[in-house]
Amino acid sequence: MSDIKVASRYAKALLELAIEKDQLEEVIADVQLLLSIASGNRDFVLMLSSPIVNTDKKFKVLEKLFASSANNITMSFFGIVTRKNRSNVLVSTGREFQKQYNLYKGIQVAEITTTVALDDELRNAVVEIVKEISGLDKVELVEKIDSEIIGGFILKVNDKLLDDSISSKLRDLRLKFAQRYFVKLF
Repeated sequence: MSDIKVASRYAKALLELAIEKDQLEEVIADVQLLLSIASGNRDFVLMLSSPIVNTDKKFKVLEKLFASSANNITMSFFGIVTRKNRSNVLVSTGREFQKQYNLYKGIQVAEITTTVALDDELRNAVVEIVKEISGLDKVELVEKIDSEIIGGFILKVNDKLLDDSISSKLRDLRLKFAQRYFVKLF
């Protein structure tokens, strides 16, 4: 079975258990901590994926990182996944869990990239646009700043991309000029 399917099934099982035990918010906090550690520490991810590091050592590392603050459900889940030699899918399971959590809670995650930070008025306008696109009332807006886009914005909502950046308009213009020049040559 592919790692993506395994991660999806593990995430679904963890979500259902957390809902059943009424500890969903605690578990999502643990998962977000796992993802935060993974994004900031490549060695941690490599250790989880390494066939050389045995399962006991992997679980001990997870215990050291999470035991003082993690929920019992999360620690049990980490233990089961590690013992089954599937610790390589823990990070992708965390990402999938976060997606399923957002779906369960009716939260739409959107990403906006601009050249400067958004003020409150623009942020509220973007949130309203995302609500209209997604049909959901709760929006979690991830803001990124990228000077490479020169101006404008790039908005991602699920699989939709609205690119109204100056860099993309310049790229399109360059392409049109190149096509016209090429056509005139022949």
